[in-house]
Amino acid sequence: MNTAAIRTILQGHARIPVAVETLSDDANLFTAGMTSLASVEVILALEERFGIEFPDRMMHRKTFSSVSAIAAAIADLKAAA
Repeated sequence: MNTAAIRTILQGHARIPVAVETLSDDANLFTAGMTSLASVEVILALEERFGIEFPDRMMHRKTFSSVSAIAAAIADLKAAA
């Protein structure tokens, strides 16, 4: 999956104090400074952008911990649709 759209959303909503483009796809976003509150904004923006809804089973920190984890979750949802 192309991670550019995910990174754009993170740049706008994650409130990470470093440039998102400097983080590797596997870098932990919470370690980089994303708060739980900011992650809610990220989730809502991802749902709107990709036309998906994250089910309760995916609503945990691990799903949104990195660009790679987010991309995998979105790919799983799109494959199941």
